[in-house]
Amino acid sequence: MSKKTGDKKIMLFGTFDGLHPGHLNLFKQARNLVKNSFLVVSIARDKNVYKIKGKYPHHNEKARLGLVKKSKLVDGVVLSGVKNHIPHILKIRPDIIALGYDQKAYVLNLKKDLKKGGLRVKVIRLKPYKEKIYKNHLLHILKS
Repeated sequence: MSKKTGDKKIMLFGTFDGLHPGHLNLFKQARNLVKNSFLVVSIARDKNVYKIKGKYPHHNEKARLGLVKKSKLVDGVVLSGVKNHIPHILKIRPDIIALGYDQKAYVLNLKKDLKKGGLRVKVIRLKPYKEKIYKNHLLHILKS
């Protein structure tokens, strides 16, 4: 999973159905939360994307994982859990969870659920980057 090690592990979640400047900005924001960080990106499973967004992503989970893996801004990439998102977070044991500005799914009791699993984690909401332009659903409309 890793390219290097860092003092603090940061975990970021998303679909990442193609990488655009908004995604790259998210990676940079997450990485810059602390010095000497190790950034792990968790890729949403196809089934979960469908549950949350009501449609499947354009690229399947393995293709999306491969795409994010190629980014030099990311140190590790994993597929999220299918039925339960908590175990794969507990396995990584991040110090910080970075959430996108519009991320709502699986967030409500996240800190409490992780604490039950023995993990105290800081949760930070990242800032939008030109959200009127760099949203995948808007970019797909523009390509049509």
